[in-house]
Amino acid sequence: MRSPSRVPNRIVDLLNPASMLMPASNVIMQLSAPGVGYGVLESPVDSGNVYKHPFKRARTTGTFLAAATIGTAADRKLIRSAVDSAHAQVRSTASSPVSYRAFDPKLQLWVAACLYRYYVDAHEFLYGPLDEEAADAVYADARRIGTTLQVRESMWPADRGAFEEYWKRSLDDLHIDPPVREHLRGVAEFAFLPRPVRALAGPLNLFATTGFLPPEFRAMMRLRWRESDQRRFDLLISGLRLADRVIPRRTWVATYQLYLWDMRLRHRLGLKIV
Repeated sequence: MRSPSRVPNRIVDLLNPASMLMPASNVIMQLSAPGVGYGVLESPVDSGNVYKHPFKRARTTGTFLAAATIGTAADRKLIRSAVDSAHAQVRSTASSPVSYRAFDPKLQLWVAACLYRYYVDAHEFLYGPLDEEAADAVYADARRIGTTLQVRESMWPADRGAFEEYWKRSLDDLHIDPPVREHLRGVAEFAFLPRPVRALAGPLNLFATTGFLPPEFRAMMRLRWRESDQRRFDLLISGLRLADRVIPRRTWVATYQLYLWDMRLRHRLGLKIV
């Protein structure tokens, strides 16, 4: 299996065509933590609602990831302040099924951990595991995803072994209730997009999302996966691997750079960043 010609040492170096089909699967992983799931479902921040403002939601996520992975310290401070303003409004009420607040560092650590897995999984689906040196470098670089939120440096697992232990422990506390499952199914099916686009792209995205999900998350979503589905998914992965040979690697960083330029311009003009 051919590996990328450039040895990755930053987390952003792991981006590839699989990254374009993986967002919904990663959102499912994030929202499988009940506090995160109900926090998103009950959030009063309409501007962050994917069903009401899908493109703004995508821009916000892209901007955050760009600032956290390739941005300067000033960029990270700027996006953190903007995200904090939105998160300050997200907390459980007396009628919420679970207690939560978006400022909870433990919940944000889970979100950051899922985002780290997003990058690593994108690479591994196409090329298999990173070598030890590259994997350690990427993991060290990923720490900023958490600290750009409310995760303290000391909370981020010390090394990849500690991260795997944290991940396995966390799985015991995850579950997806029916209202969150319905929300996530709609995300995977592009239910928030115009009907013609949804009808065209929704089934493919749901299929890809199901394929990219680890089995335990697939089970929580009650998504069926047969051997024939796996064979079709393997063909999709082969196609994505071929596309990665054609698309210049600088394209991915350039896309993130556009998010940063947009954020900086919005800040100068006094416009909202998120």
